[in-house]
Amino acid sequence: MDDILRGYHVNAPTWFYLSTLLIVAVFYRFGRIWSIRNFDLAFLMALSPGLLFVRANPDKPQFGYCWLFAANGLLLVRLLLDVMFTRRPRLEQNLNSAGMAFLCGSALLFQTSKILTEQPDLAAVKTVRGAEELLKRQDVTRTQAADPKSETGPAGRLLATPVVPLSGGVEVVAARAMAILSHLAVILGLIAVGRWHFSDTHLGLAMATLYLLLPPTAFDVSKVNHLLPAALIVWAVAVHARPMVAGVLLGLACGTMFFPIFLLPIWMAFYWKRGSLKFGLALILTGAVLLFSLMLTSVDSMSFKRQTLGSIDWSVLKFQTADGVGFWSLYDSAYRVPVFATFLVLLCALTIWPFKKNLEHLVSHSAAIVVATQFWYPHQGGAYVLWYLPLMLIVTFRPRLGHLPLSQHVADSAIGATSGDSNILKDVRISYERAPTKRWRCCCVQSKCCGSLHLLKGKRRRQWPRSEPDGVIAHAGDRIRQSKDYGSGCSFG
Repeated sequence: MDDILRGYHVNAPTWFYLSTLLIVAVFYRFGRIWSIRNFDLAFLMALSPGLLFVRANPDKPQFGYCWLFAANGLLLVRLLLDVMFTRRPRLEQNLNSAGMAFLCGSALLFQTSKILTEQPDLAAVKTVRGAEELLKRQDVTRTQAADPKSETGPAGRLLATPVVPLSGGVEVVAARAMAILSHLAVILGLIAVGRWHFSDTHLGLAMATLYLLLPPTAFDVSKVNHLLPAALIVWAVAVHARPMVAGVLLGLACGTMFFPIFLLPIWMAFYWKRGSLKFGLALILTGAVLLFSLMLTSVDSMSFKRQTLGSIDWSVLKFQTADGVGFWSLYDSAYRVPVFATFLVLLCALTIWPFKKNLEHLVSHSAAIVVATQFWYPHQGGAYVLWYLPLMLIVTFRPRLGHLPLSQHVADSAIGATSGDSNILKDVRISYERAPTKRWRCCCVQSKCCGSLHLLKGKRRRQWPRSEPDGVIAHAGDRIRQSKDYGSGCSFG
């Protein structure tokens, strides 16, 4: 870092202290101390001391991994209870949009400077090397064995192929470029989720800023094999309305590391009759493309088999004494068996319940499964925070998303609670079925609601309340909700 910014040097503990002050100043809700937002910030910040303990004592990391297991346990309970928190008002940040954009750009600049000045991650270099071999159609499995623990799968090599020619074939430059592009993909994905699904770009910008400020991002800023699957999953959430595109993205995520495979049952249950065939077809086509990329670097069937099996980390499913570093390397691996069995039960339960899932269930359940993976993963389990950090940020900042799904009888009952006539009811049905991006709002500006509905056409405007569903907003004089959650009256900001 001193090569770019003269005299600048911030170690990991110092960054933890500085980022904590910034996060509290910008995101902490001082007016609502007991809000879910504040608890989520505390849970996310509780992960950093565990990572610091592991880094400070590599010879005796027991305390650090126990800390990480406890923090991940709190996050898992929080994610499992997410659907019970029905009151999710839109909370403003302590910084306006212009200041948030400046802070986000500054944090991205500092993270980029750290990537450019530090040595690139070994897994990123191996991924770039594999991409170069793919472009040249060379097979090196005969001279060197693949190590799936220290490199990404075939999808990582496939995604790195456009970067290698642009970097001039220099592995270090390409590895750093992959890390920067992965962070940009996560940031843009979070902003897209806020823009498209929360109807608020400022929320997306806040998620991206918090992602850059959190210490786990700075600790593993160059680890492409952790960033790539997280970026692909975030974009799959952003385009979940298109099953084919989401299937391709999630298939690529499964081709980078193993853990996104456990998300497939939840996503299939989410689509079910609304696009499960398209989603499954996209997964199959993506898998075929990845296998074809391995065929390009295989000289015979044995080479293809060797590359295919070598790209999968089978050691995570072997219940033997771990040779790596982590919590389970200190104890008998037989203790992992009940933990893994509990994980499978949890996966089945979240896949089945609830039967009809919306975006709220999809994001919280996906994040819960990734967090639960940390407890039985044999190599440094609990330390891979970047796997689920973007999903956790979406859960933290999301408002109420009761519009997914919204059945016809729910819309009818909502309008029936108002004083609208049959023409308004017909217009609302047309608005929801044909133009769900249009907005309905109440015209009242007093403390008592008249229940009238009006359509906002044209450009989207800032409205109240942000957490109400797209398509239909029906007020029936719920003065308790107005006074406690959103403020008095049905006025718009």
